[in-house]
Amino acid sequence: MNRTHRYEVEVTWTGNTGTGTSGYRDYARDHDVTGIEAGKPTILGSADPAFRGDPRRWNPEELLVVSLSQCHLLWYLALCAKAGIVVTAYTDRPEGTMSESAEGSGVFTDVTLRPQVTITDPTRIGDATDLHHEAHRMCFIANSVNFPVTATPTVTAPNGG
Repeated sequence: MNRTHRYEVEVTWTGNTGTGTSGYRDYARDHDVTGIEAGKPTILGSADPAFRGDPRRWNPEELLVVSLSQCHLLWYLALCAKAGIVVTAYTDRPEGTMSESAEGSGVFTDVTLRPQVTITDPTRIGDATDLHHEAHRMCFIANSVNFPVTATPTVTAPNGG
């Protein structure tokens, strides 16, 4: 049975410096992302600094890369739990590449996930590494983008990896 899920957020531009968008350089790119449901913290957003954004705020390109990493992480942890592999630590430093065209539009060309995982049983390192492929196959976000997403995981275990 197929199920449909809906996700609703609110994005509010907060960058009106007094004259609105009277000129390209006359407004800030700042905005707030809030959840419709109470209790979620606000994400402070802006444009990439290359596009006059505030480097102290998250930009949409970073958030896309984060979404891919989070989706992979959550699938991976679930798959490990089901397989009886105990994960005790997981860190990822993903990187995305966007290519900008002469006209100013752009497209992501790739994202690489670099999960570093620690498990308890050194005899399961191979199984734990293989589950990254399944996590990638199952990831909702990776299945929704039109550019390659690759994972180059490292799995270790105390006294064995």
